[in-house]
Amino acid sequence: MKLAFNIAVRFLKSSKGQTFLIALGIAIGVSVQIFIGSLIQGLQIDLVDTTIGSQPQITISSTSDDKLIADYAPILADVAADYEGVKFVTPSADGPALITSEDDNYSILMRGFDFAAAEGIYKIGASLVEGELPQGEFEVLLGKDLQTESEIAVGDEIDVLAGFGKSQTVKVTGIFDLGVANLNKSWVLTTIDSVQQMFDYEDKITGIEMQVEDVFAADTIAMDIQSALAEDLKVDNWKEQNAALLSGLNGQSVSSYMIQFFVMISVLLGIASVLAITVVQKSRQIGILKAMGIRDRAASQIFLFQGLMLGVAGAVLGILLGLGLAYAFTQFAVNPDGTPVVPLFIDPAFIAFSAGFAIVVSTLAALIPASKSSKLNPIEVIRNA
Repeated sequence: MKLAFNIAVRFLKSSKGQTFLIALGIAIGVSVQIFIGSLIQGLQIDLVDTTIGSQPQITISSTSDDKLIADYAPILADVAADYEGVKFVTPSADGPALITSEDDNYSILMRGFDFAAAEGIYKIGASLVEGELPQGEFEVLLGKDLQTESEIAVGDEIDVLAGFGKSQTVKVTGIFDLGVANLNKSWVLTTIDSVQQMFDYEDKITGIEMQVEDVFAADTIAMDIQSALAEDLKVDNWKEQNAALLSGLNGQSVSSYMIQFFVMISVLLGIASVLAITVVQKSRQIGILKAMGIRDRAASQIFLFQGLMLGVAGAVLGILLGLGLAYAFTQFAVNPDGTPVVPLFIDPAFIAFSAGFAIVVSTLAALIPASKSSKLNPIEVIRNA
């Protein structure tokens, strides 16, 4: 085996230009695979984070007549303790209402939170652009778009008319910007106690919201939670509510895999064809080696070692090219604020897989010329040389 390895090295050194071109072809295939894979993964992560990253991925609601959840504390404790995939969980109390400002009415959704628990999901504290979080009863936060349209300022007191006619005066303590115009225009945030008093919910809530570690496992976790709850409680998850988004993400993944597959197939065929020509070019040397006593197996190993070494060299060069291409993309394809249009996701495991796959493909591509070299008759080769 050592002899075959040394001969393979000498064959590669004797045709440095050809060796470089083959390694470069493998490197280009690996770099394209790494770049496309990182681009698609980054796009998916950014898309998921933008659409559901600051929203609940699993929601528990009530199917009872009043749509309220009573005695919710044990449910919160059980969800937090029994389901490892759950990252954040918070109760919420909602109700439709109207606010009046300078004779103009604005339709809103009053949302009551435990702000400490809800911070992990909505990042309300980080989204404050002015003022502070509500500390007492009937203190509220307005969305940035609603504040701009209504010209209500921090410190103002406004009247809120609940859906069934009850009026309550509240004080604005801050302005938030969640990055979604619809939410900034329609949500008014306050404490759970305030919503419960305004809408006569007593000590009940309207929902339990949570986020999970793996967003694509939300449906499985939701099914497990549903099986442990009472019949009048319903568990929804983002995958059911965003079927079009999920279909788009799956389509991106499939297209990425197909592109990467055909890139590596082209690399395989290219290596096989070049090494097959090498067998013809080196047939005289192989014939002489066989006449000197080298076995067919060792003759085959020469080309297998060539494929392996070319694969390793191409994989290393391809990783460097792929990372360089990814870096260049993030520097030139940017938004007006300087952030990348698509933030690439560099996954070491994926890079290692791409490099390993290229090495395996290169070695497999050498099987055809290896088989051909083992069948060479040394007497005929030397006679025809």
